Amino acid sequence: MSTFTEKVKHELRELLPVMIFFIISFELLALTEALILKQYGISTEAFITGIIMALVVAKVVVIMDHFPIVNRFPEKPLAYNIAWKTVIYFLASFLFRYVEHLVHFWRQTGNFGEANIKMTHEIVWPHFWGIQIWQLILLLGYCIFHECVRIVGREKVVNIFFYSIPGQNKKE
Repeated sequence: MSTFTEKVKHELRELLPVMIFFIISFELLALTEALILKQYGISTEAFITGIIMALVVAKVVVIMDHFPIVNRFPEKPLAYNIAWKTVIYFLASFLFRYVEHLVHFWRQTGNFGEANIKMTHEIVWPHFWGIQIWQLILLLGYCIFHECVRIVGREKVVNIFFYSIPGQNKKE
């Protein structure tokens, strides 16, 4: 039983920071989407969708981080891994959002081909791309922070953010 408990604790320790980041990020996206749609009198369930998407994406990111292809440039400057991971996570999130919209139209038509055609005609593309740009920036921020934690170490980053900055004189 203790190995199961340890495994759950380890999973939560690994998943919790990622989950918190993506919940905040997706809720910001949901708020943006709700504000945009409100001017047209459209209400949305984007907040619940945001939480569900955040949980799914957080778990996918944690799982993907274990694949060697995701951490492709560990010996190069951080910019390589940051750019690479941002592209991978962005493409995955783009596909996820595209399929999410496609499923909505598939329910209406009952056919994926027709659903794709209907979606390309009815979706508000500037709105879709606006949300995707937001998501790209948020993913870039996540990747920057994640790579810094990987290099510096979790304990040191927590200490810097919440306790004291190493090398600073406290008498100043």
